[in-house]
Amino acid sequence: MRGLLQMTLDLFDAPAAPSVAPAPVPATEPEPGPAAPAVSLADALAPANFTHPRATREVMLGHARVAYEFTRAQRRTIGFVVGAEGLSVRAPRWVALRDVDAALQEKAEWIVRKLDETRERHQRMESSRIEWRDGAVFNFLGEPVTVRLDPRHAFAGSGGAILDAGPMGEGGAGGQRVLRLALAGNASSAQVRDAAQAWLMRQARRIFTERLDHFAPRLGVRWSKLSLSNAATRWGSASADGGIRLHWRLVHFRLPVIDYVVAHELSHLRVMDHSPRFWETVESVVPDYHQLRRQLKEEQLSRWS
Repeated sequence: MRGLLQMTLDLFDAPAAPSVAPAPVPATEPEPGPAAPAVSLADALAPANFTHPRATREVMLGHARVAYEFTRAQRRTIGFVVGAEGLSVRAPRWVALRDVDAALQEKAEWIVRKLDETRERHQRMESSRIEWRDGAVFNFLGEPVTVRLDPRHAFAGSGGAILDAGPMGEGGAGGQRVLRLALAGNASSAQVRDAAQAWLMRQARRIFTERLDHFAPRLGVRWSKLSLSNAATRWGSASADGGIRLHWRLVHFRLPVIDYVVAHELSHLRVMDHSPRFWETVESVVPDYHQLRRQLKEEQLSRWS
């Protein structure tokens, strides 16, 4: 069975599913006795529920009820993907359903753990969702920036400009930077969000181009084209013809983290896999890439939309 399995974990958020609410505890007891528990035994034993929006099959994995998307495909293994919507299972056409069920039970602990992690990640992202208005805050190059709407200026056609606030400036205490956007004070949340995104994407193209030009000669490679990505599962990619794709939201991170991703993709122009030779290539220009890679995985970005 082990030779028949393949597992994948997508990197971004997963949809939150409704949690099971605890049963109400009676306000009084008929006679003195032990205090009632905060959560009833029935609720404590209730199974967790994970439901894919396109679920076609359901299985109990330990104490979790998992409704998953199941498809047949031209492939040699049973593939599990825990992604943004839940669990998807793809199986060869010749594999019996009982073998699919056995494979799910064999990897039940891994599947439920990843479903829990993606649900928690989504809940954290939802709690950090940006409220798009005058005064909204998001990170740019690892530092917080406060949005201010300023209809008086066009900012030379760029739509906005970032300024450093003084110790008690408009950005607040500590000299937090201010991004002035050329929008009216009554602009809708969608207009504020789109203007901030357009400004960030312009900054992303400028910064990424500078860092590509910095690292390419050091790696002995040449890049041909930069594209900004909005992919759901990866920060960047490289093609054999020298094309580089980088996710525009990388500009939320500190510059060293951006440098790691840039060096990673440029290194693929020398080694198009993740062999030891590839990682040696990355390390030759970013010696602390282990730490930066971990930061990229662990740091939580605010929910954008």
